[in-house]
Amino acid sequence: MGRLQKKKPIDKKRKNGVRNDGNGAEASENGAIVPESSKNTKIQTKPGPKSFKSTKIKKTDGKIGKALQFFREVKVELEKVTWPTKQQTMGSTAVVIVLVMIISMFLGIVDFGLTEAVRFILQ
Repeated sequence: MGRLQKKKPIDKKRKNGVRNDGNGAEASENGAIVPESSKNTKIQTKPGPKSFKSTKIKKTDGKIGKALQFFREVKVELEKVTWPTKQQTMGSTAVVIVLVMIISMFLGIVDFGLTEAVRFILQ
């Protein structure tokens, strides 16, 4: 059997994952010192995609109702998609076109070589 590990004592001075040392500075979970002046600043976070649960989907019976529910769910899922920019799309398209040209030239050369090899063997 392995050793049982003792639980670490909980620091009663913690507030929102931050330890207060009593002299105006605070230490976060990773040990970084947070000055008192930045204590009251709020961290702005980017709102996430709309939750599937937050949308109201009416349950209906029948084929038409099921189809409508499906399209509502599709709309919710498409709102979660991160679409590429025009520049990213153009770059990806250029890479695909160049690679297709390189591979087609390679396969054309191999095909020509094998065709000539078979003609030489059959004569």
